[in-house]
Amino acid sequence: MPSVRRVSHEFLERQGLTTVFGNPGSNELPFLAELPDGFRYILGLHEGAVVGMADGYAQATGRPVLVNLHAASGSGNAMGALTNAVASRTPLVVVAGQQVRPAIGPEANLASVDAPALMKPLVGWAAEPACAGDVPRALAQAVFEARLQRRPTYLSVPYDDWSAEVDDNALAVLDRRVVRGSVPGDEQRRWLVEQVASARRPALVLGGDIDSAGRFDDAVRLAERLGGPVWAAPSQFRLPFPNRHPRFRGVLPAGIAPISAAFEGHDLVLVLGAPVFRYHEHLPGRYLPEGTRLIQVTDDASAAARAPMGEALVADPSAVVDVLLEALDAADGPAEAYRPVPEPLTAEGPALHPEQVFAALREEMPGDTAYVVESTSTNAAWWRQMDLRRQGSYYFPAAGGLGFGLPGAVGVAMAQPGRPVVGVIGDGSANYGITALWTAAQHRVPLTVVLLRNGTYGALRWFGGLLGVPDAPGLDIPGLDFTRIAEGYGVRAQHVGGVAELRAALAETPDHPRLIQVDTALTTPSWTDSNPTRTRRDRRTRAKPPAEDPDRSSRPAEDPDRRSRREGRR
Repeated sequence: MPSVRRVSHEFLERQGLTTVFGNPGSNELPFLAELPDGFRYILGLHEGAVVGMADGYAQATGRPVLVNLHAASGSGNAMGALTNAVASRTPLVVVAGQQVRPAIGPEANLASVDAPALMKPLVGWAAEPACAGDVPRALAQAVFEARLQRRPTYLSVPYDDWSAEVDDNALAVLDRRVVRGSVPGDEQRRWLVEQVASARRPALVLGGDIDSAGRFDDAVRLAERLGGPVWAAPSQFRLPFPNRHPRFRGVLPAGIAPISAAFEGHDLVLVLGAPVFRYHEHLPGRYLPEGTRLIQVTDDASAAARAPMGEALVADPSAVVDVLLEALDAADGPAEAYRPVPEPLTAEGPALHPEQVFAALREEMPGDTAYVVESTSTNAAWWRQMDLRRQGSYYFPAAGGLGFGLPGAVGVAMAQPGRPVVGVIGDGSANYGITALWTAAQHRVPLTVVLLRNGTYGALRWFGGLLGVPDAPGLDIPGLDFTRIAEGYGVRAQHVGGVAELRAALAETPDHPRLIQVDTALTTPSWTDSNPTRTRRDRRTRAKPPAEDPDRSSRPAEDPDRRSRREGRR
């Protein structure tokens, strides 16, 4: 009779889960024994980095990915990274080792007592099979739950189960297929089209699910037919719309009052592929202005149920985009020109303003570059300078948990070896996932990491101003040299001292991972703050609105020939 391990390996192979991200302990070794030749094991040196790499890989491929972790200690190490995967709806299948069954009750060393409870309510589904014979079926459920819910799942398996024999019934799992159809019905389609078509001043809010589903370009077509403004939903993990498109108004501020103010004067707000809403700063007020209706379309039933206002249609947002494109007339006249980019701000002293760094990235890197960003204190500078027009151009830690950026960039680059990938990482966040550099070096991942070093937790300094806590300790992190750290992990690194040196470094196209460290002036994530620590030139020159305001943009649009050259270079 076949073993649990053999049936499970064959099931995973048939489902396409043959790339395994892991950091094994003793409990996991029996599962990893006799892996078929088609499997690839990606070792990470810390469980947080393992999950971050798997998160980036799964987002970039659009498919579930297998993660192999140790019992309570290893799974606990991974939970911070899992918060980002949950918020970005990444289908990770986490299989963790457990002590042998007789040792769980007495709480022997390395036993995870009530292992499913450890991960709940974080993951979408968690279980430990009641017997060895149920392991293949439970593993299949973990895969299907992750795929259907688009959320991580967790399966704890006692390590003596893998060698147990199963009967013929266990083989039935090999041919299982579970699919989901969530196209709205005729009555729902008619109702939605009527609501949208009759709106006098509609507004569109798009979530990261639109980019995940590959509907980036179709979102542009829909926005141009609606004729209203477009926002990205707050706390965004993907960019669902070109950020310099004339209808784009930026990422919604993550507070109740400012979101309500943004919707003032609109009779309908249509939210596609996003929760309503993932607030952050506590800025209370009315959820919606008087006379404004909100309709949310999401395939996440939980997100629809917990929204505090509006109407919700639980359906595939991608299918709804098709319905609306078919029902609405095409826009008249020529396409509107994209907004120009302003001249980057500069800082006094030797450090560069982050805008100078981002302007260099925009002008030197190919137009289809994918950016994994974890530098929250430079958000405003990022959106003022970047011009992102391609699907899958932007990844961000969805739950705000530091440690996604470096590992996520490694995962995205491994998933898309033919596409340029850049990790834009702050020195504060880099330390949370720094071990991912070793994995990048071992697999020779073609990744560029631009390390912004300002010697402090800039976003926390900004929050200190918001919360009236200007003297909090523990915000400075001087003395870190990431070039030496990177070289210790086997990654080539250099410290650039100016714009010309940075541009020259970016112009190179190596086939291996590299880290470029650049010292930057302290900036803040918002253009509406009053943080006294920003540079003096910031205080003189920074504009109050973000650069999405076309009247504030001074630089002419990029020359088409330059853009075509940039997009053709790899």
